[in-house]
Amino acid sequence: VQLQASGGGLVQAGGSLRLSCAASVRPFSTYGMFWFRQAPGKERDFVARIDWRLGSTGHADSVQGRFTISRDNAENTVYLQMSSLKPEDTAVYYCASATTRARYASNNPDYWGKGTQVTVSS
Repeated sequence: VQLQASGGGLVQAGGSLRLSCAASVRPFSTYGMFWFRQAPGKERDFVARIDWRLGSTGHADSVQGRFTISRDNAENTVYLQMSSLKPEDTAVYYCASATTRARYASNNPDYWGKGTQVTVSS
């Protein structure tokens, strides 16, 4: 499975962006999809996840109420709608997938895409 993230860019604080992640093949073996982010000098952090079959979601406390993960099964694509962006949201954002329930539940995906840069100016 190849994952390609897009939609990053430069935005002012308070603005919005929508990230997309397209899977190269229909993810029959995909249990769930994720968004992670990594700010300069920091570890990669969990942002959001979505159960591919059920559509149930989870979001990190730091983005709850501002970011929303969603998916389009027909297009094999997962999205991250980001609103009320803050300078501390500046990071490289990565999409990832998990092939098992255990990996999904533990936020430990086994496939990663290349990141897309999001920069929020104050």
